[in-house]
Amino acid sequence: MKSFLENTWKHRAHVIMALPVFLILFFIMYVPMAGLIMAFKNFNYSQGIFGSPWCGIDNFKFLIASKSTFISITKNTLMYYIIFTALGTFLNVVLAIAIDQFLFKKVAKTMQTIMIVPVFISYAAVQFIVYAFISTDTGIINHAFNTGIRFYSTASWWPIILTVVKIWNSVGYGSVLYMSVLAGIDTELYEAAQIDGANKWKQIWHITLPSLLPMITVMLLLSVGSVMRSDTGLFYQVTRNSGSLYSTTQVIDSYVLNAILNSPNFGFVAATSLFQSVVGLLLMLFANGMVRKISPDDALF
Repeated sequence: MKSFLENTWKHRAHVIMALPVFLILFFIMYVPMAGLIMAFKNFNYSQGIFGSPWCGIDNFKFLIASKSTFISITKNTLMYYIIFTALGTFLNVVLAIAIDQFLFKKVAKTMQTIMIVPVFISYAAVQFIVYAFISTDTGIINHAFNTGIRFYSTASWWPIILTVVKIWNSVGYGSVLYMSVLAGIDTELYEAAQIDGANKWKQIWHITLPSLLPMITVMLLLSVGSVMRSDTGLFYQVTRNSGSLYSTTQVIDSYVLNAILNSPNFGFVAATSLFQSVVGLLLMLFANGMVRKISPDDALF
C-alpha cells in the first residue's frame, strides 16, 4: 500500500489528468450497474429498485418463454453479427489499402472525408432514404426496373437490404482506424521490397496485410463482446418495425424495445441486458484464449 501511494504521488500530474475520465467512466459505466438487480425483481415505480419485491429468475423465463421467438431473434442477432463483422472488416481493410495506395493523395483525402459522412446520419433519416429507393409506389428501384416488389412485406429481401445499409453507413468510418496503422508502416520496407523486385500486390500481401493483422485481431476480439447486441436504429427504424418482416429482421434489441413499448417492464430489460452481457463476456474470453494460444502477441490480455 505504501509503494502504491508513493507511486501515485510520484505520478500525481498524470493522475490528475486521468481523473476526469475516470470519474466519467465510473459514474456513467459502473454506478448504473447497480440497476442490474432489477433483473431479479418485479420492478415497481412506487417502491424503487431496492424496495421492489424479488422474483428470482422470472424475468429470464419471460425472455425465453416463447421458444420459437427466442430462437428466431437469437439466430437473427448472430447471423447479422457474422455478416456485418466479416463483410465490414474485409471492406474496411480493402478500402484503407486502396486509399493508402492511391496516387493522388489530395483526391484520396477528399474521398475519405466523403465516405465518413454517412456515419453521422441518424437512422431516423436513413429510413427515409431507404424508403425512397424501395417503396412499392414511388421507389426508385421499382420504377427503374419495373419489379413491383413489396419490400416492406417481403421478409426475404431484408438481410440484403440491411447489409447494404449497414455497410454504406459504417465502412468509410471503419477504414480510418486501419489507415492510421498504414500511416505508421516504415516506407523503407516498401523500398526494400521494390528493390528485390516485389510488385504492388506482393508488397501488400507481405508487408501491408501482416502489419494490419494485429489491429484486425484486436477489433474482432472487441466486437465479440457485442455479439448479442445489435444496432436498434437499423433494425427498428429502417425496417419501420413492420411485423411481416420479423422473421428476418427482429433481433434481441428490437424485440426488447417492442416489449417495453407494449408493456413497460424494466426488470425484463435488465434481465435481457444481463443475458447479453454475460454471453458476450464469455465469448470474448473464449476468443481471447484461442488467440493467446495461437498468437500471444495479438491477444488483448
